[in-house]
Amino acid sequence: MAESRWFPRRSAKEESRRADNRNAERSDRYRLDQPRDPRRALRRPRAQFDSERFGRFAETFARFMGTATFLAWMTALIIVWLLWNVPWGPDRPRWDQYPFIFLTLILSLQASYAAPLILLAQNRQEARDRVQQEQDRQADAQAHADMEFLAREVASLRLGLGEVATRDFIRGELRGLSESLERPEDDADRA
Repeated sequence: MAESRWFPRRSAKEESRRADNRNAERSDRYRLDQPRDPRRALRRPRAQFDSERFGRFAETFARFMGTATFLAWMTALIIVWLLWNVPWGPDRPRWDQYPFIFLTLILSLQASYAAPLILLAQNRQEARDRVQQEQDRQADAQAHADMEFLAREVASLRLGLGEVATRDFIRGELRGLSESLERPEDDADRA
């Protein structure tokens, strides 16, 4: 390889290393026990994509599109666009004549981007709702189990109270005893 000012000559060590790498790649390419490397020599490596960040953006965008502010600004923009481009009025540069094809194109482009972003936001909300429903279902199951346990405890307490002397029962027994104690004196007086 001739030396030029644009392509300087490589050192012998570097040439040897490059040749060894080429030979290793060729031998690895034909090995059946090794998986092939994806060929991306002409492509740039993929950038890391943060789906969570994009999802948050989609939700923010969808929330904004559902506000009165967005509708007001969009309506104002369309009205200004139409008033500027109508054929009557003072002479001025008009960029979109009567059929308003450019306006239609912009609104279609906006809708084509808005629809997937709104769907993505809805899917994320659905996933959150599904997680919340599962947590609610687990909490309901736990509350149901707790109520059943408490109902069994109350029933066992009622059964236990049936065997325990109540205040009214004790008063009745004491009254009966006091009456029976008073009667022998009356019986002795009669005799």
